[in-house]
Amino acid sequence: MVFHELADKLKGKVRDLYGGEDDDDTRSTSSSSDNEDNEDMNEDDLVESLESNCTGRKKALFIGINYTGTKAELRGCINDVQNISSYMFNNWGFQPSNSVILTDDQPGLSGQPTRHNILKAMDWLVHKARPNDSLFLHYSGHGSHTKDQTGDEADGQDETIVPVDYTKAGMITDDELYDHLVKPLRKGVRLTVIFDCCHSGTILDLPFTYNCDGDVEVHTPRRGRFHALFDQVKLAAGAAIQGNAGAAVTYSATGLACLVRPPKTGEEPEEELARRKAALSTEADVLSFSGCQDSQTSADANIGGQATGALSYALIKALNENPNITFIDLLASMRQFMKRGYSQIPQLSSGRVVNLETPFFL
Repeated sequence: MVFHELADKLKGKVRDLYGGEDDDDTRSTSSSSDNEDNEDMNEDDLVESLESNCTGRKKALFIGINYTGTKAELRGCINDVQNISSYMFNNWGFQPSNSVILTDDQPGLSGQPTRHNILKAMDWLVHKARPNDSLFLHYSGHGSHTKDQTGDEADGQDETIVPVDYTKAGMITDDELYDHLVKPLRKGVRLTVIFDCCHSGTILDLPFTYNCDGDVEVHTPRRGRFHALFDQVKLAAGAAIQGNAGAAVTYSATGLACLVRPPKTGEEPEEELARRKAALSTEADVLSFSGCQDSQTSADANIGGQATGALSYALIKALNENPNITFIDLLASMRQFMKRGYSQIPQLSSGRVVNLETPFFL
């Protein structure tokens, strides 16, 4: 196939996948010759799912900020850290000796949840993580948002967490969280994060978001678009070297389409959706449980006479009641608890596709 023929075919492929001027409104994944080239591919081969078995080292970071003595004062965040850390130490093999706790009731500066200390502790958490290591982070405090400066947010807002010294040092944006927590991790590492704070639904900018019914929404943040394009170009080059022109065109078209105008979930053929999921997947197994959607607030509640975050309480309650609970049942259980008096809707975001029918583990 000469260059101009390949270019024409690629142009048609992008148009067919995600729209363009054409007399035919139907969308097809490939021509008959392409299908012959790709007959050994299926969705299970393409989708990047969770890989870590969590049998390696375990490290944890717990952050609780009550903002004592300020107008932003909360009551239950330090209690959340005490409850969650105790649960993790007693049930999941995490140890105080391999954990960092930052709370604003500690006397020394080194234990204070300042912006500097939080980012430093996050770097410690992911440093030299190896496949099958299990990393855990719990944050309980204020969440907020600020104007997006990079153009990668559909709503024009970056979600943030709020260090104790935010008035002087500033907040920590979702872009910074991604760079410090997600980007450094290798394939096969598990990172589980609990954000018990407001506006936390997509705070790690992960590509897959699951609601309590198990429905998944596939996001394509701008950083994910270039990541997808790069990965698809590599696959296309490999296919071209092997003489598989049809596969080269398909890989190239998928990457370009994500870059130019990513489709909404449900608008594309199943195989192309699978390719996009694979292209957007993070290297590591990253899971983020949030106390609410981006537009919602999370409750600083009083349950059983103790100030606590609603998500932190609901998580421990669900896991204590069923240690072998599946992802979907964990989401449903937390949602059922919160329906009793809280408007917030918990959700799960992930860097790779999650089979919600499998047991949750750390």
